[in-house]
Amino acid sequence: MSLDPALRARIETLLGADRVVLFMKGQPTMPQCGFSAKAVGALQDLGVEFAHVNVLADQDIREGIKAYGDWPTIPQLYVDGELIGGSDIILQMAGSGELSSLLGLAAPDRTPPTITVTPAAVEMLKGALADSPGAALQLSIDARFQPNFQLAPIDANAIAAESNGLRVQFDAASARRAEGITIDWVDDIRGQGLAINNPNAPKPVQALDVRGADDQLRAGTLTVVDVRPADERAIAAINAPFETFDGDNRAKLEALPKDTALAFLCHRGGRSAQAAEQFLELGFTNVFNITGGIDAWSEDVDNSVPKY
Repeated sequence: MSLDPALRARIETLLGADRVVLFMKGQPTMPQCGFSAKAVGALQDLGVEFAHVNVLADQDIREGIKAYGDWPTIPQLYVDGELIGGSDIILQMAGSGELSSLLGLAAPDRTPPTITVTPAAVEMLKGALADSPGAALQLSIDARFQPNFQLAPIDANAIAAESNGLRVQFDAASARRAEGITIDWVDDIRGQGLAINNPNAPKPVQALDVRGADDQLRAGTLTVVDVRPADERAIAAINAPFETFDGDNRAKLEALPKDTALAFLCHRGGRSAQAAEQFLELGFTNVFNITGGIDAWSEDVDNSVPKY
């Protein structure tokens, strides 16, 4: 498609504002497609600062950027105004160290992880390899520490670890997350399949009752974040210091040390659970959801807090 001059100028303004720009679907904290999530993950793993453009919020930009770089899909990564490519190219360049070099960053750590593959798992995995000559086992571990096994072409330059005669390939980020894992084959009440025990995985969002939240808040060992909008907080709020997502405060919270104890609060516990999961995905390791929300706080901690 031909590109309207005014739209071209808008795109060039976006590209000129930041050195690294990712056109994606959704926000880095909540990508709206798997390919955008992979691109964001690769950039975050490198520790690079990047601007993003949510193409779902602007149909003109969504179609215009495809014409601008003659690239038909989203996401798209630009560095210094030049198109790098989509998610596959981003992941390949991140894994090889080429993207780090382009951005002036230190080369990624390519130390193979120490892994354990049990004999039962070796037997099952070697059976899968026997049916796919020339294939290798590839294990990806995303930022949420969710593992994904797949067969991929053998790559002599890949980061690889071996256990009980079985070779497993990793990208650089997955290799770091895989240090010390155990891969087993289970056949029990959980069903049949591979089971991966990863000591590096963060604890899941923990449920915290209102009394426990109040005790930790008063002891100064917990930060409470009320995710409700201002109009709801005006009706009912805890009588103690708390944070919100107002203005740029969410960004400030996301910049806190990853071991900060954060407890999320809403009306009854639903929206706060979603917010807690999002912060867990950002790498926070001490995340709580306050069960029952402000309603439970009114009932069990402070009866002066109105219910609505």
